Amino acid sequence: MRPNIYYSKRVGILGSGLTLFRSKMLETPQELAFIAARRALDEAGLELKDIDCVVIGSAPDAFDGVHMKGEYLAHGSGGIRKMVSRVYVGGATGVMVPISGWYHVASGLCEKVLVVAEEKMSGDLPHPQAIFRYIWDPITEKPLNPNLIWIFAMEMHRYMKKYGIKKEDIALVSVKNKRNAINNPYAQLPGQITVDDVMNSEVLVWPVQRLDISPTSDGAAAMVLASEDVTRRYTDTPVWIEGVGWTLDNTSWPGRDLFYPRYLENAAKMAYRMAGIERPNKEIDVVEPYDPFDYKELHHLEGLQIAGRGQAPFLLKEGFFDLDGDIPSSPSGGLLGVGNPIAAAGLMKTISIYWQLKGIAGKMQVKRPVKTGVAQAWGDLMQASTVIVMRN
Repeated sequence: MRPNIYYSKRVGILGSGLTLFRSKMLETPQELAFIAARRALDEAGLELKDIDCVVIGSAPDAFDGVHMKGEYLAHGSGGIRKMVSRVYVGGATGVMVPISGWYHVASGLCEKVLVVAEEKMSGDLPHPQAIFRYIWDPITEKPLNPNLIWIFAMEMHRYMKKYGIKKEDIALVSVKNKRNAINNPYAQLPGQITVDDVMNSEVLVWPVQRLDISPTSDGAAAMVLASEDVTRRYTDTPVWIEGVGWTLDNTSWPGRDLFYPRYLENAAKMAYRMAGIERPNKEIDVVEPYDPFDYKELHHLEGLQIAGRGQAPFLLKEGFFDLDGDIPSSPSGGLLGVGNPIAAAGLMKTISIYWQLKGIAGKMQVKRPVKTGVAQAWGDLMQASTVIVMRN
């Protein structure tokens, strides 16, 4: 079922490109963007001259240490004598980039759009966390001297307390994703680890430990989107963007109960309505939820309506989300295994779903036939989420 009341033109994906996700990459941000863009164009069989519009995604300018980052990245992203726009919604940027590209095509503004997301943050000193020093409310939050790991630890603890979830059950996400990442040639931290490894790793802010959290990374990702006519001219195995959704909740995180991501539920419902999905846990075949922390994958699987509230850890334990499970989750290895260059991470997850639906994921390919996939990203102060639904 594909309702046609939301947009005038169907949007397909012609190609994708990734750089390695690594710490301390030698390439400049512009070079990383160009490498990813070039690879996406090569798969699509296009040149820059064929592209009508460019959409760029990046997190705060300070990550790359430059000002006006959209303008700075435009050249490396192919934005020469073309309409260029930049989107930024924190960690949710990576999926907002293809959503914005979808709008460019679905509206009829552009026939072919190159979307590029880049981040080079591993060189930030003393740590990328320092970039977020100035985001707190100066009256109610700043006196507490919080950081992001500090408040996410509160969220994780609340989630565990609400549903009686054990830390060991959450650690299974990190075990699964790092194992999946072994098959991903772009991955920064693949590996065979155990729950004991996670439980014995350094405590950052309890209950968050070092192996509960994704690594700091540099990297870029790109996709080529096109109208239906163009897509059918260039490929016999099209993958379509069937639904998009987003939510921006209020910034007052101390005023919300943190056990459930309502921001994601609202975004998912928007995308599902557009795609004609009524039972997500029955109609979605593969999913890439945003996992900067291991508990967030479980949190987000519940917000995506793929698992009931508080049920994701138990389904994980039963193998429901494994590569050979009922609904494989993070077959790419996720941010925990592949890496987390903020804006590029969400687009990497979108590309992973594209690979699965195209049947070109190689050793990452899930065991069951797939028709519908979902990618999702999350950002800001536990408030923003973006969701994209794709079908083959």
